[in-house]
Amino acid sequence: MTYGNAPAPGPSASLDQAEPPTPPRSTLVVTAHAGDFVWRAGGAIALAAARGEKVTIACLTFGERGESARAWREGRKLEEIKAIRREEAEKAAATLGAEVRFFDAGDYPLIPTAELTDRLVAVYRETQPDVVLTHPTEDPYNGDHPAANRMALEARVLAQAIGYPGPGEIIGAPPVFYFEPHQPEMSGFRPEVLLDITEVWETKRKAMECLAAQQHLWDYYTDLAVRRGVQLKRNAGPNLGLPHKTMAEAYMRPYPQVAKELA
Repeated sequence: MTYGNAPAPGPSASLDQAEPPTPPRSTLVVTAHAGDFVWRAGGAIALAAARGEKVTIACLTFGERGESARAWREGRKLEEIKAIRREEAEKAAATLGAEVRFFDAGDYPLIPTAELTDRLVAVYRETQPDVVLTHPTEDPYNGDHPAANRMALEARVLAQAIGYPGPGEIIGAPPVFYFEPHQPEMSGFRPEVLLDITEVWETKRKAMECLAAQQHLWDYYTDLAVRRGVQLKRNAGPNLGLPHKTMAEAYMRPYPQVAKELA
């Protein structure tokens, strides 16, 4: 029984009712091969990690057949090549500050399946991403990349459906950004978003250098970051205090941007 002169709740009561801390923002990267996330989105990953955000990389294959030519020429066997690429990708992800999960779905070709999509849905629901990065819809030079795109987008939609079976809470509708393919002009890619990665460029370069199996791409993606940096400065205006040498990555948006003001 409570009487009128009962003591008021003390400070401990208000502490008990305090709201739980807000979880850090989450980025999900869905990539076809072990190197793709480094070349194309390493700067975005490093920036997010530097802000204390959680970054999860869903790596569908090791790139063991189509993107490991050097190892095959050295006479390596399939399982050995997978192990090499796995180790490289783990080192690169750790350098960027991200967690990488390997699906080992087999490349060249990467074949979309219901089972793979279901596993991706589980990752979406577990990580609750605020942002999703993946391949664009076109790449006439590598069918694995559009295949990864289709699974990434389908899993995003299914993870929102309350009736879709599986563990975890449904997700919202995180914005999706397509990172730049290797030959953008042939893939219908437009640099709609230019991301300044200057402050984490050295981190991205170190992650690139973890990928010894594709050493021929180190300079290519360094040069690309310089070119995109020039374009970023040109589109940002002349007086924003940007460093003389700005490094950047380019992205496309398949869905509309939601905003309360134009910027």
